Amino acid sequence: MRINVITIFPEFFTSPLDTSLVGKAREEGTLDVVLHDLREQGKGVHRQIDDSPFGGGAGMVMMVEPLAAALDPLADTHRILFTPGGRPLDQATLDRWAMLDEITVVCGRYEGVDERIAEHFIDEEISIGDYVLLGGEVAALAVIEGVTRLLDGVVGNPTSVETESFRDGLLEEPQYTRPAEFRGWTVPDILRSGDHAKIEEWRQEQREERTRERRPDLLGEVDQ
Repeated sequence: MRINVITIFPEFFTSPLDTSLVGKAREEGTLDVVLHDLREQGKGVHRQIDDSPFGGGAGMVMMVEPLAAALDPLADTHRILFTPGGRPLDQATLDRWAMLDEITVVCGRYEGVDERIAEHFIDEEISIGDYVLLGGEVAALAVIEGVTRLLDGVVGNPTSVETESFRDGLLEEPQYTRPAEFRGWTVPDILRSGDHAKIEEWRQEQREERTRERRPDLLGEVDQ
């Protein structure tokens, strides 16, 4: 799979892309991440990519021309813009993107991008949460990790991908490992019983209870 990243800070990605399973996937050719420096499309000797907004107001807006020049050659890819006004990113969206051969992610900055980019060059606008960051680079890394771990052969045990949080609309159950007792805190007896049917029943109960307590919205139980 190829992921194109349009950014004014390509150096932001240097270490993360060489680390852990993302680095291994790139090394083995499962994943190809191409960084496109938007400054290369900037205007004038200063490589300008932003300007003050029409109508006045604080901050700067990313200009339409440099972004259009960067996105035109990638018209055949699925193009994603990170913006606080986008649809919330969820696991189902990552699942869908992982099935594609190539996606392009655009890292916004400043007060955002010229709306003509969103209207004419972007297939999806995505937010990673109800908060504002300095730019879309962190969101791009989240997507790269989230998609990469779904690619065939990246995660050693594919079952772990199938049984994690947000599968079947539930959070994952509590997990424990050795030692069985630490400072008087013990692992639930059922997990050491060897009764796999009872263990799975307990895990399902825990998934439902944890989701109800922490994320009732996933169960459609949010108060109106």
